Amino acid sequence: MDKIFYKGGNEVDIYLFHEGNNKNLSDFLGSHMYSDKKGAYTRFLVWAPNAKYVNLVGDFNNWDDYSMPLKRINDGEIWEICVRDVEIFDSYKYRIVTQNEDILYKADPFAFHSELRPKSASKVYDLSGYYWKDKKWLNKRKKTDYSNSPMSIYEVNLSSWKKNGDNLMSYRQLADELVDYLKKMHYTHVEFMPLMEHPFDGSWGYQLTGFFAATSRFGCPKDLMYLIDTLHQNNIGVIMDWVPAHFCKDDFGLRKFDGTNLYESSNQYLAENNQWGTLNFDFEKKEVVNFLISSALFWIRQYHVDGIRVDAVAYMLYLNFSGKDIHNEDGSVENKPAIQFIKKLNDVVKEEFPSVCMVAEESTSWPNITKPTDENGLGFDFKWNMGWMNDTIKYMKMDPIYRKDHHDLLTFSIMYAFNENYILPFSHDEVVHMKNSMIGKMPGEYEQKFDQIRLLYSYMYAHPGKKLLFMGNDIGQFDEWNEYKEITWEVLDYEKHQQLQKFMSELNKFYVSNDEFYSMDTTYSGFQWEDVNNANESLIVFERINSKNEKIICIFNFTPVKRNRYPIGVDEYALYSVLLNSSMKKFGGNLSRNKPYYSKTQPHNGRKYSIRVDIEPFSAMFIKVNKLRENKN
Repeated sequence: MDKIFYKGGNEVDIYLFHEGNNKNLSDFLGSHMYSDKKGAYTRFLVWAPNAKYVNLVGDFNNWDDYSMPLKRINDGEIWEICVRDVEIFDSYKYRIVTQNEDILYKADPFAFHSELRPKSASKVYDLSGYYWKDKKWLNKRKKTDYSNSPMSIYEVNLSSWKKNGDNLMSYRQLADELVDYLKKMHYTHVEFMPLMEHPFDGSWGYQLTGFFAATSRFGCPKDLMYLIDTLHQNNIGVIMDWVPAHFCKDDFGLRKFDGTNLYESSNQYLAENNQWGTLNFDFEKKEVVNFLISSALFWIRQYHVDGIRVDAVAYMLYLNFSGKDIHNEDGSVENKPAIQFIKKLNDVVKEEFPSVCMVAEESTSWPNITKPTDENGLGFDFKWNMGWMNDTIKYMKMDPIYRKDHHDLLTFSIMYAFNENYILPFSHDEVVHMKNSMIGKMPGEYEQKFDQIRLLYSYMYAHPGKKLLFMGNDIGQFDEWNEYKEITWEVLDYEKHQQLQKFMSELNKFYVSNDEFYSMDTTYSGFQWEDVNNANESLIVFERINSKNEKIICIFNFTPVKRNRYPIGVDEYALYSVLLNSSMKKFGGNLSRNKPYYSKTQPHNGRKYSIRVDIEPFSAMFIKVNKLRENKN
C-alpha cells in the first residue's frame, strides 16, 4: 500500500474559491484526516499558484525534503498530497520552490494547530469529536436583540490576566478561574484579545500567522472549545478580536508565500504597512477575500463565538490612513476593495449566523458603520465610540477647578450618541505606552482617585451605549498594563481596592437589572437631559428611560464640593429612592445610608415638580420613583 497518493477532484470547491464564495474553505484547504477501505490518511491542500514545486515535510517523513511531492489539482493553482500513517499533533510545513529556485519553508495557512512559539511548524489536528454542551445558550442567542440588551464586556489578554506561577494558565485552568470571576463581577460578555496563532507576545495577538489556529500558548484547540463552552454554560457571551487588515512578515508565514506577493498586494508600496511593520492584505484578490471571510466563519462555526470584533477598520477604509500619499484616480482616498470586503464579510456572517454580532474598532467619522449594507452602511452591529472615550478621559484627567471650562466634553457625545450603535470602551489601548492606568489618570489625593473612578464608571454605565472595561480597571490597578506580567491582584489586599471591586460588581448587577439603561439604547427616546448647562458646578443630570416610560434619574457631580438640596425637576408627585450611590461607605465613600426624597409642587427645568437632593463630592446617584403619594404640600 502506497504511503502517498493523490485524489484530485473538488471542482466545485475550487470554482467557489476562485470566485471568493467558498463558505467552507477551511473544510477544503489545509490538512484533513479521512479514512477509506485501505485505512486512515491525511490530505494536504495548499494554494500556491506561482510555485515551481511543492513538497511536504514533517514528522511523518523525518523532514525529508523530497519524499513527498505535491501535485497540482487539474493543473491549477492548488497543490495536493494524501499521506498515510499521519498522527494528530504531527508537525509539518510546505517546502516551496519558487520560480527563481528559492526554497521557502511555510506553515500551513489553514492549519488548525501550531507548534508552541518560538517554533513555527503547523500541526495536524482533528477538530471533530468535541461534545458541546451550550445548546441552551445558542438557542437563547438566536432570540437576542443585541441593540436593546445589556452588554457589559470584560476585555482580557489571556497571557497576562493571571499566571500559573511563572507559566501561562491553560485554557482549561482559565475555564474555572476566569468564569468564576466574570460571574462574581456580573459581566455579560468577555472579549478575548486575539487568540489566533502569532509568533510575538508583544504584538498582543494582533500580528497573526495562523488565521485558523487557536494559539498553542494555552493548550490545544479543544481546550479553547472547552473554555468557550464553559462560558456559555454560565450565560457569558464570547467576543473574539480578529485582524483582517494585515499580517506579520515572519518568513514561515504568508509573506511572499509562493515566492510572489500572493496574500499581500502586488504593488509593494500598497503592501507595506509601515505603521505596524506588517503587510496589508490584497482585497482585490477574490481568493484573499475568501480566505479572510472563511476565517471569520470558522471561529463562529467551530468555536461558537458570539461576536467578532474587527480590528483596525479605519486602516482598511482609507488608503492614506497611515500617512501614505495614496489616492484613487478620482482623487478620493477610500479603499474601495477593502470597503467591498467589509460589506461582504458582514453580509455573509449575517446570512450564515444572524445572531452573531459584528463589532468595528473604528476611530474616524466614517458614516453608517452600523447601518445595513442595503442602506449604504458597512453592516456592523456596533462601533467602538472612540470620540466619547477620548473626550471623557481628557475631561477626567483635568484638575476639577478647570472642568467648568470644558463642560462640553461631557455633553457633546449625546449630539451623536444615536448616529451609530456604540460600545463605550475603556480598553487595553488606554492603559499602555505611558498613558497611565485608569485610576492613575484621576487627579487629586489617593481617596479622591477612588471617588472619581467610581464616578467615571457610573457615568459610563448610565451613558447610552454598551460597556467595555479592560481587565484590571475594575480593581483600580495603578500599574500600566504589561503583557508579560499578570494583573496586580495583590492590590486587593487593600480596602480601597476591595471596595472598588465590590462597587463594580454591584454596578454591573444594577445595569443588567434595570432596563432603563439599555432597552432603548439606540434612540433619543431612551435619554432625556434634565440639567445639561451647569458648567460652573461641573454637574449634569439626565434620565434613562425604558419602553414602558419608566425613568432613572442619573446625577453626577464632577467636583470635590458637596451640593446640598440641589433641585432636580421630576414628572411625578412621588417618593423618590436612591437605587445606587457611589458615595456609600461600603464602596469607599462617606455615606452610611441613602435617604428618600419627597417631591414638591415646585416647577424646575420645565418639570411640574421637583426634589431637593444632597449630592456628595465626586459622586454619582441613580434615583427612581418609589411610589406615588397623596398630593399634599
